[in-house]
Amino acid sequence: MATPIELAKQVSGYSTTQVAQLQRLIRTWGLLADLALGDVLVAAPTTADPEKYIVLANVRASTATTIYTHDPIGDRHRAENRPLVHEAFLSGELRRGVVDLGPHYPEGRAEVLAAPLKLDGETIGVVLRERRVFDRELLLLEQTYLDLSDRLMQMVADGYFPFIGANEPQYGAPRVGDGLLVLDKDRKVVFQSPNAVSALHRLGIHRTATSHRVDDIGLDDSFVRTAFAMRVGVTQEIERRNVTVTTRCLPIISNGEIDGGFILMRDVSELKRRDRLLLSKDATIREIHHRVKNNLQTISSLLRLQARRVESEEGKFALNESVRRIGAIAIVHETLANDASEDATGDDAPFEDVARPLIRLIEEGLQRPENPIRFKLVGEAGRLPLIRSMPLAVVLTELLQNVVDHAFPPSCVPEEGRIVTVAFDGDDDDLIVSVSDNGQGPPIGFDFAEARGLGLTLVHTFVTAELNGTISMVRGDGPDEAPGTSTILKFPRTWEDRVLGPAIDG
Repeated sequence: MATPIELAKQVSGYSTTQVAQLQRLIRTWGLLADLALGDVLVAAPTTADPEKYIVLANVRASTATTIYTHDPIGDRHRAENRPLVHEAFLSGELRRGVVDLGPHYPEGRAEVLAAPLKLDGETIGVVLRERRVFDRELLLLEQTYLDLSDRLMQMVADGYFPFIGANEPQYGAPRVGDGLLVLDKDRKVVFQSPNAVSALHRLGIHRTATSHRVDDIGLDDSFVRTAFAMRVGVTQEIERRNVTVTTRCLPIISNGEIDGGFILMRDVSELKRRDRLLLSKDATIREIHHRVKNNLQTISSLLRLQARRVESEEGKFALNESVRRIGAIAIVHETLANDASEDATGDDAPFEDVARPLIRLIEEGLQRPENPIRFKLVGEAGRLPLIRSMPLAVVLTELLQNVVDHAFPPSCVPEEGRIVTVAFDGDDDDLIVSVSDNGQGPPIGFDFAEARGLGLTLVHTFVTAELNGTISMVRGDGPDEAPGTSTILKFPRTWEDRVLGPAIDG
C-alpha cells in the first residue's frame, strides 16, 4: 500500500509545500482524533477526476473505538457519496452532519465534521472528523474533549492549524488522556482532568488549579506565555522531587485572536529513569574500554622492556610482533571509549576510525626511510560491533605488516611509487575489505590455507573462525616484476550466522 505522501503526490498532485503541510498535520493529528473521540481522515480530490476524492491518511483515537474495521487509506469516493467533503472543499468552510455509513460499517451512522485543509488561503484537502453517534449523555470530560475538538477543527478551516514553524514533537509528546488543563484567554484554568490532577500531585502541587493561572499554583508558566505570544505549541519539562512531567501548551485562535488554550501533561519519570540508567550503563561500558586499553598499553610497555633485555634477534622480533598485535587490539578499545557520535552504543564504532590509527601504527613502526610506502584508505566500513572489529583489526594489522615486509623489495619500485590501498565495500549484510598493493606479488600457487607463518595463520584463523568469512588473494595484471596483489576479505556484519558446537551433557 502506498504511503500518505506517495498518494498525495501521485494521485492528488500535491506540490512540495502542500506535502509539507500534510506532514505537519499528520505529526499532530493524534491530538485531533483523541479529542474527537473518533477517527480523523484527510481526503483530497484526484487529479484525474476532481469529482472523486481519495483518503490520503487516517488516524484512530486512543480515547474511543474506531468506526472503521479496515484501513481506509486509499479509499475513493465520488462527490455525491461524500457531499460534506465536497461542500467543505468548494466552500472553504466547515460542514457538519450525520451520515449513513452503509452496510459494511457496524456503527451504521456517524457524526461527521468536515474542515477544509488550507495553505496560504488555498484549500488543498479536507480533514474529516468521524465518530459514532452516542445514544447516551456525554460525561463532562467527553464534552470538554469535543468542545476542544470543535475549536481545533475551526482553526483548521481558518488556516491556523496545524501550526506552521512550530517544533512539533512526533514521538513522546503527551496525549490527551495523560492529563489535560483547559485555559481561557487570560491563561486561567477552567477545567482539569483527573489525570492532570494526579500529575500535579506527583509534582507536589495539591492546590486546585481551577480558576487560577498556572504560575499561581506554583508552576513556571513561561511556556504558556510563549505559546500564546508565538501562536504555536510549546513543550516544557518540569522536574521536581525525582518526578518529571512533560507539559505541552497549545493556543486556541479564533477570528485571529487568542481565545484560550490547553495544556497536555504526561508523567515521564519512569522513561527518564530508564534514560539515565542507559546513559550510566553506556558510560560504564566506555570506562571499561578505556581501562582495557590502558591495561593493554601497560602490557605492551612490559613486552618492550623485555625485548630490550633479550639477546636473541628472533626473540626480539617475536616480542615486537606481539607488541604490534596488542596495539591493534588497544586501538579498538580506544575507539570504542572515545566514540561520541549519535549512534554510539559503547560496544560498536565506525571501523574507519579504527583503520586510520592502525595504518599510522604500521607507517610509524615498520616503514624504512629507504623504502617509503604510501597508504590510502577508501570507502566506509560503517559501524561494527566489538565481536567483529577486534579480529578484523588484528587481521588488518597482519596484512599490512605482510605487505610492508614482502611486497616491495628494494628492486621493486613502480613508476607511481609504492602504494597500498585499504578499501571498504559491501552492503547492509556483508562487509568486503580489500588490501591492495602494486608490489611484486605472491609466489605462483600461493594458498592462505597452507601458509605456515604465524601472521598469515592468524589471518586465516581469524577470518574463517572468528569472522565467519572468506579470504582470497588475487594477483594483478601489471608487468611480471610488479603485478600487484589484492587480498580480499568478505564476512557478515553480524554474528547471527555463527554455528555453535553441540552441547555437552553433564
